[in-house]
Amino acid sequence: MAGRIRDEDIAAIRERARIDVIVGEYVALRNAGGGSLKGLCPFHDEKSPSFHVTPARGFFHCLAGETEVLTWDGPRPIRELAGGTHRVLNRHADWVDAPFKSYGVQPLLKITLTRNRQVKEIFATDEHRWFVRAGATLKSTREVLTKDLRPGAKLAYTYPRSRIARTTPSPFGIAHGITFGDGTRNGTGSMALLCPPKDLALLKWFPNSHTSASGPNILVHHLPRFFKELPSLDESKPYLYGWLAGYFAADGCVASDGTVILNSARREHLEFVRTLCTRLGIGTFGITKQSRRGFEGRDPSDLYRVHLVNEDLTEEFFLLDEHKQRFVSAHKKYTRRGWVVQSVEATDRVEEVFCAEVEDGHAFVLADNILTGNCFGCSEGGDVISFVQKIDQLSFTEAIERLADKVGMQLRYDETGTGPGPRQNREQRTRLVEAHRAAAEYYAEALVASPEAVAGRQFLDERGFDHAAAERFGVGYAPQGGDVLRKHLRQKGFTDHELITAGLVAQGRNAPYDRFRGRLVWPIHDLMGDVVGFGARRLFDDDRIEAKYLNTPETPIYKKSHVLYGVDLAKKDIARTSQAVVVEGYTDVMACHLAGITTAVATCGTAFGEDHARILRRLLRDQDEYRGQVIFTFDGDAAGQKAALRAFEGDQRFVGQTYVAIDPDGLDPCERRQTSGDPGVRELVARHRPLFEFAIRTMIDEYDLDNAEGRAHALDRAIPFIARIRDRAVRDQYAVRLSGWVGPPLGHSENWERDVVARVRGAAGVPDRRGAGSAGRRGAGAAAVPPGQQALGVPFHGNVDPQTLELERAALRIAVQRPALAGPTFDDLGPEAFLSPAYRSVRESVAKAGGCATQAGGHEWVEAVLAVAPDESARHIVTQLAVEAMPVDEGAVQRYAGSVVLRLHEVWVSRQLVALKAKLQRTDPSAQVEVYNRLFGELMALEKHRRDLRERGIGATG
Repeated sequence: MAGRIRDEDIAAIRERARIDVIVGEYVALRNAGGGSLKGLCPFHDEKSPSFHVTPARGFFHCLAGETEVLTWDGPRPIRELAGGTHRVLNRHADWVDAPFKSYGVQPLLKITLTRNRQVKEIFATDEHRWFVRAGATLKSTREVLTKDLRPGAKLAYTYPRSRIARTTPSPFGIAHGITFGDGTRNGTGSMALLCPPKDLALLKWFPNSHTSASGPNILVHHLPRFFKELPSLDESKPYLYGWLAGYFAADGCVASDGTVILNSARREHLEFVRTLCTRLGIGTFGITKQSRRGFEGRDPSDLYRVHLVNEDLTEEFFLLDEHKQRFVSAHKKYTRRGWVVQSVEATDRVEEVFCAEVEDGHAFVLADNILTGNCFGCSEGGDVISFVQKIDQLSFTEAIERLADKVGMQLRYDETGTGPGPRQNREQRTRLVEAHRAAAEYYAEALVASPEAVAGRQFLDERGFDHAAAERFGVGYAPQGGDVLRKHLRQKGFTDHELITAGLVAQGRNAPYDRFRGRLVWPIHDLMGDVVGFGARRLFDDDRIEAKYLNTPETPIYKKSHVLYGVDLAKKDIARTSQAVVVEGYTDVMACHLAGITTAVATCGTAFGEDHARILRRLLRDQDEYRGQVIFTFDGDAAGQKAALRAFEGDQRFVGQTYVAIDPDGLDPCERRQTSGDPGVRELVARHRPLFEFAIRTMIDEYDLDNAEGRAHALDRAIPFIARIRDRAVRDQYAVRLSGWVGPPLGHSENWERDVVARVRGAAGVPDRRGAGSAGRRGAGAAAVPPGQQALGVPFHGNVDPQTLELERAALRIAVQRPALAGPTFDDLGPEAFLSPAYRSVRESVAKAGGCATQAGGHEWVEAVLAVAPDESARHIVTQLAVEAMPVDEGAVQRYAGSVVLRLHEVWVSRQLVALKAKLQRTDPSAQVEVYNRLFGELMALEKHRRDLRERGIGATG
């Protein structure tokens, strides 16, 4: 038996098999500059391209780098981070946890950078990735390897997001900062020393403190001992912001040009300040040093300073008027935040290097805010042979044999080898693929020539597929005979064992038989274009297998979770257009391709899963720089909707947008092509909707959103669903949209959107920082009356804002004291116009007593209302309303009464408009034309009614 492959043949394979061509069959590659190509690494899941291929060198690799890193705890040498996971800043200015590792010993280049007359050196490998600012406005970036950096290149930078925009400095923190900068220890405590001219401006931050004079200075006594210590970085934002403001007031200055400078005799204090500023989102520049001459006889000492970035500060930061005035009046042209490359030089350093593995964006921030590329967990590297070994899980010999097939080279073997296993495996795959190819040819010929295939031809013809279409997609027919294909393939030299292993033949009780019989068959290809399996459609009623579709079983070459029907035809256009259309069946793929949607693929007898997503992501280049688009099409029936909801679970495997296209008539692409031709298929795909939107809308449409209970249940169902969206911005966006689709409950319109967002964030485990309480949860249904409250006679108003309560009370006051002035306009107000349960009860009592239109008022009217009041709480309110003073003079009461009642009417109509708009948002104008038009008409009429009320109200107050 043949042994090992000859060395000269292995060398020839390395020479003839181009790595960019071979890798390009598995990974969509783009030009990365410097003669390199890049794409998504096929050895681990990622969203940004880390996988580099250099055809001239025949190597692919992930990259490494070494320098100081900006961490949550301040800048730290990367070698100290290796072996652990640390919180670092990514390219999107988000703090993320990333592991750091050693990447072996590599030669290093020296990069010299400059910024604001400061010089910085970084050592990195020759192909470490950097981001250079590009474009006319320098707002875009391009990747450049270390060796390709040129003098003058402007490196990209990333600063943390500001966390002080809505933060008020803590007074206690300010006092701490002032004392830290201008104070001293005093026994068991601290003492602040306030010197002119800033003493009076800073004294106010020490209220009720004991003070004394020390010459021209003011001493503040009995302060905490820790005021002379640095604060913990885990203190609250307001405290740290206050401490920084106080420390700056004590030891900082604002130059005449507006430059903000903090000085210290101790470098470690400024290093702490830089870390604190990083946490607060305030940019800083590097620490500089200058020597200062001391008193005569003393050595010069060093003074350190750090500059703060003006754009990241606000006027409120400055406690001293002089600082504030200089800051406000400064006209700095710009702030140079980024570093510029001065030179890149070779060195004789060859040593261990390190890097991080940041999943989101594949970049992180070094000290001084330099954005750089990172390395990745797989640490893969090698040549074209090792690539094929890893990607197809082959032995070295199998990989050589696979490449030999691709380049058309005949291999020679030394006969001394004793290890036939790998070669046998390779030969097995070759034989199984050849058997499938022969079977596909046989089936295709049978469709055309066999008389019994008329049912198959009729099936295709009824669906608009002619002979050319069948030929294009390799559609064939499996004859009804029990072992017709088996005999045909046996004549071609295949054994029963090979055919059974291939899944083309099954072992019966007495003899092997054809797996597919009397069925229309579609060949299924892998990414390389080899036929690896079949899908077969039932044609005859007497078929003993009732399943409509049969697929090839799992075999050494066919794994249903790893194949997509049509991917061999669609892969180039998927990569070119960054779009993939996922349909449900073989005929749907045919219909789409024939209609011009040449990116359509379908799963084969299984639901769309993680491995399918991985295939598409690599073809789509689905990552941060190149966002792809995936469109799922499903039948419009309940099963199709369930499939869409299942797809929601997998949507987040993609960075790019994921959509769903469902035909309004419930037709699949094949059926739509039959009824509307190719334009109908294109229109179906073009009418796609975001998958998140479809899934959420489908879910809440199961409930009656016109009542409080239905809205509450819809929210309870949808909020955990939305909370699973990993992208925070998208999650918040759909929380806002959910608030509109469901609509606010009675009396909860003002903060409704905010409260729904807060509930979604809470379900996602993200604390809401906008102050939203639990009102949204309470507002989902009717307000609950606390136990015993009515019995105690205490009015219960529920979750109603004070302004609305006051307006409702004013209207009721007029109805009780001056019913004739309230008149029929008040009587037109339904009980639901009153959000307070207590006030609603009074409103109903007024109606039961006869209404306002026919009443003159007075003691008898009040007694009539009290007589029908349902409980002590309502009677208590009526009694109060009867004696409360009107807020206007007697001469203005009539005008006041008219304006109040009309204003309450307008507010009530506005709430109805909100609910109606929510209902309109939930209505599909294309699928529910009549309902949509009716609601739109009602909306216009209600809008006009509100305008009329507003004009009448203006007239009443005029």
